[in-house]
Amino acid sequence: MKIYIVIPAHNEEDNIAKTIQSLVNQQLKPKRLIVVNDNSSDQTSKIVNRFRKQHPWIELDHKKSSDEHLPGAKIIEAFYHGYDLLDENYDLICKFDADMVFEEDYLIRLSQQFNENNRLGIAGGQCYIKKGNEWVLENLNSDDHIRGSLKAYRKECFLEIGKIAKSIGWDTLDELMAQYYQWEIRVDTSLKVKHLKPTGSNYSNGATRLQGVATYRMRFGLILTVIIGLKRAWIKREISLFFSYIIGYLQAKTSSTSFIVDTKQGKFLRYHRWKAIFRRIKIK
Repeated sequence: MKIYIVIPAHNEEDNIAKTIQSLVNQQLKPKRLIVVNDNSSDQTSKIVNRFRKQHPWIELDHKKSSDEHLPGAKIIEAFYHGYDLLDENYDLICKFDADMVFEEDYLIRLSQQFNENNRLGIAGGQCYIKKGNEWVLENLNSDDHIRGSLKAYRKECFLEIGKIAKSIGWDTLDELMAQYYQWEIRVDTSLKVKHLKPTGSNYSNGATRLQGVATYRMRFGLILTVIIGLKRAWIKREISLFFSYIIGYLQAKTSSTSFIVDTKQGKFLRYHRWKAIFRRIKIK
């Protein structure tokens, strides 16, 4: 399989070399890897250039944006900055973060899964973070959701779902839309990926409020937003995150913010989120 990878990177001098080296070491190497240097003020660009000189399939592009780290639109805009430089001669398109370290068989095992199931649309492993001397499963992982930091899409699925939404919440919407078009999603728990910088460690105060905006734009409704906000606050042990979710949702509603799915799609998204909630309750 021909694999293309885009990595948005903002001030990742501490991590980017480890990420790229882990991709250089892959048993199945990507055909193209584009790192988008998104307004970095550190040595990110120089580090990537060192790899470029040795590996012609590695490319570097530059993008200007703000220094504020917000999940969602900013990182996806950087992704598209790189994606637009690619041709369409690929089988899998991957959006990886610049602080991930992959085992050398990650891509070949991932490609085997896509080869074995022609309805597999999106797949990925799970993130592990370092605590003390051990690598432990990051608490935001679940067995039915692929983290936005290591998404791999089959080309046909990627195009049918309209690619990636330029909005916070994109990494939930993509999977729900894939299911809407009857593609399968798979989290391979045996594919362990080291996450060097835990999720949310450098988000601004407005990031969580934007996540509340996203639930409105996906037509989740207030009750689902309350449940999602409570879950995130519980995971992070920070009650203020819950109020940020609700404030974001209500602000979007009162200002009549535009939706990113139509009515039929919104109904489908709500159904699947409720289905997932009831399944977890039943399991427990």
